[in-house]
Amino acid sequence: MALEAPFPDLDELVTAIGDAGARLSDIGATEGAAGNISICLGWPLDVRRKFPLEEQIELPQPVPGLAGCTLLVTGSGRRLREIRMDPIANLGVLKVESGGKTAILYTSPRRLFTRLTSELNSHLAIHEDQFLNSGTNFNTFVHAQPLYLTYLSHIKIYQDFYYLNRHLLRWQPEAIVNLPEGIGVVPFLVPGSNDLMTHTKEMLRHHRLVVWSKHGVVSRSDQSVKRATDRIEYAETAAHYEYMDLVNHSTAQGLTEDEIRQICINLGINQTIF
Repeated sequence: MALEAPFPDLDELVTAIGDAGARLSDIGATEGAAGNISICLGWPLDVRRKFPLEEQIELPQPVPGLAGCTLLVTGSGRRLREIRMDPIANLGVLKVESGGKTAILYTSPRRLFTRLTSELNSHLAIHEDQFLNSGTNFNTFVHAQPLYLTYLSHIKIYQDFYYLNRHLLRWQPEAIVNLPEGIGVVPFLVPGSNDLMTHTKEMLRHHRLVVWSKHGVVSRSDQSVKRATDRIEYAETAAHYEYMDLVNHSTAQGLTEDEIRQICINLGINQTIF
């Protein structure tokens, strides 16, 4: 679904990224410089007053479907918790050129990074795939490393889609409401690799939140970066419940499958997990 005018302006977008980074830090999902965020826009946006420095860069992979689009992206090595304090110093803006092989990178004189996130290839691929296949003109992508979700992904049985979802989505009614298609799972693949990019792109066609096994999670939203962050928080809360239940020798029942189905029927939610 495409956003309609009036579109969010630059100040709103950079503030939203800062707020998302702070919240992810609050829930322990961004140790050190872990995590990255980007927003892709399909409408014109003048960024030069805040990001006056320009340079042409070669993109890690061609994205012709994003030609003319603008992306706000976190810098590599930057702490997501610090973006809110000075977003202009921690973010770069890409304007993808015709053909999708190069882009103009706009930055501030206060720039605190040498290059954009090391996961830029995945960001670009997911944005292009969503723009081409969903008809949207706006997409957000967040990578974080929430403690409990990441821990569970180190346990082999939780790398199974149905086992993971049947165990995590049973702890709160809000879980199935916000993640009705379930949490996707990608096996461990080298961070920043083309394999990780390809698997993630395909998985995010069907799920709005995906576990990168032994690495963290990624989330997308075509409404706001805060929605993408909310999904991570819902899933991390569920993983915390699951961890507590494991520690307590699995004595809690959680919501039964019938109770979850009743919730979905009452709220008109389509799901195929329970």
